[in-house]
Amino acid sequence: MQPLEGIKIVTIAFNLPGPAAVAQLDHWGADVIKVEPPGGDPLSRNCPDFYRHLLGNQQVVHLDLKQPAERGQLDRYLAKSDLLVTSSLTSSLERLALGWNSLHAQFPKLCQVAIVGHSPPDEELTGHDLTYQAGVGLLTPPAMPLTLLADMAAAQTAISHALGVLVERSRTGQGVRSFVPIADALDVFTLPLRFGLTAPGGHLSGAAPYYNLYPTQQGWLAVGTLEPQFWAKLKTLLKVEAGTYDEMKAIFLTRSAAHWEAWARENRLPIAAVKLFTRG
Repeated sequence: MQPLEGIKIVTIAFNLPGPAAVAQLDHWGADVIKVEPPGGDPLSRNCPDFYRHLLGNQQVVHLDLKQPAERGQLDRYLAKSDLLVTSSLTSSLERLALGWNSLHAQFPKLCQVAIVGHSPPDEELTGHDLTYQAGVGLLTPPAMPLTLLADMAAAQTAISHALGVLVERSRTGQGVRSFVPIADALDVFTLPLRFGLTAPGGHLSGAAPYYNLYPTQQGWLAVGTLEPQFWAKLKTLLKVEAGTYDEMKAIFLTRSAAHWEAWARENRLPIAAVKLFTRG
């Protein structure tokens, strides 16, 4: 599927949210020029395999945007582009003559997706994935998060905004800008927690035996028999009536997690062995 074939994108976003979003737009057929600072995208140094994975078919150009000649080269790219993706503070873009008013006056058909940390009035407040997760209660110190959920939430949100501004331009003929605050994107991804569904004591927090984690003879088992028909089928197959947590736990402890996962597949039940992350 190449729905963005013919769309030209320039991105000056680095680290993760921007590159992760642009990687999908590239995958959908957009022609992408990735402008990096002279030292390159920090992700290329911090995690080169991930950087290469996201790069795809993008053309990488290194420009020092503080130098007039190289800043002029960026304008030449923008003149032929449909969308600019940024992940810098608004004030930083203004200093580079990349504020929206300047951009729109010079390139009236150019759209922009601006990934920022927070919504106004905190748009100049800096942060990173760790601080965004800290702000919504996703951390359990001293353990560090297993993934960069805020950054990836912002990336997925930015993809939606990119498609939205391009559709809007197709109606009006005028470029539009859309902000993607990372903190707001994470808020959306944590709605089940905020509304109590997965919070301690919530319906999907481990309070119910049909949606829970169980120790087994070897490893742990995730039981997701949330729908009544699945739960009823599981109890019937295991020959239990009440199906309390302790009752189910005693049964699952008789076999390994791998055994129960294979058994569940045969019986078309949403049950899986818990895989512990190992790199590679």
